Amino acid sequence: MSDLIKIQTISQVHDFFGLEKPKHPLVSVLKIINKFRQMGLSKIHYSIDLYQITFKSVNCADLRYGRNSYDYQDGALLFVGPGQTLQIAIDEENPRSDYDSWTLLFHPDLIRRSELGRKIDDYTFFTYNVNEALHLSEDEKKTLQEIISRIEIEYSQNIDRHSQELIVSQIKLLLDYCNRYYDRQFHTRSNLNKDVAGDFEQLLKDYFNSDNLSQKGIPSVKYFGDALNLSPYYLSDLLKKETGRNTQEHIHLYLIEKAKTALLNSNESVSQIAYDLGFEYPQHFSKVFKNKTGMSPKEYGKEI
Repeated sequence: MSDLIKIQTISQVHDFFGLEKPKHPLVSVLKIINKFRQMGLSKIHYSIDLYQITFKSVNCADLRYGRNSYDYQDGALLFVGPGQTLQIAIDEENPRSDYDSWTLLFHPDLIRRSELGRKIDDYTFFTYNVNEALHLSEDEKKTLQEIISRIEIEYSQNIDRHSQELIVSQIKLLLDYCNRYYDRQFHTRSNLNKDVAGDFEQLLKDYFNSDNLSQKGIPSVKYFGDALNLSPYYLSDLLKKETGRNTQEHIHLYLIEKAKTALLNSNESVSQIAYDLGFEYPQHFSKVFKNKTGMSPKEYGKEI
């Protein structure tokens, strides 16, 4: 069997696991972890062109995404967006019950023409790393399980012109609850998050106080995420909760402060200052500066 399993449709998922034909072509709720164990699969990598939300209630499998792994010993929710690669490593010699685990899979076509389809990128947790999974309380688990049950009931009935809209509305409700629960998780981990915010602030200062700007250019959000072993979106969401600004806004704030100092204490042209600050194009620098200050670099120099 290939080391990498590529899955593009709900039907392919059902075929792979030897399940009956899906009751809806674009959405399904399955016990995937159980199936991996039953089929004797271990350390399987798979790439899936579907949205996947997996809840694990007990420590029965090690899931890896990117560089990180996460042990579901307390029960947590993992989100995977289309085109991402996940690894399932099953402890087949020490099987444990995961009777209330579930995986919701839905195809992008299910939501493409809906409000959810237009706003799906706002649910940034689909790009989080495995070790940034959402931990759930017992009440939260019950709330999400009720929504999952309603989705299953809806697609198990005779499909009519209302079915897709009702299913999508339930998925949106589930994602909105997950937004709330992530806010709670950020809040309850405030002390740890403050440490992360402090480490980020120091990394930012070190970068801007070195020669990195002129030599390497403006740092990316990914640069700081990698340095802190966090996914870029998770870092941005964490900083937004702790400081009111996301990662990109912090970077721009430092850039503007550097730019103001240079504009008032240098005889260099605006273009040269832009290059010194790591901008490839001076026009981009002027646009960012005006967006943040309400004035162009030249107007700022004259005004001050």
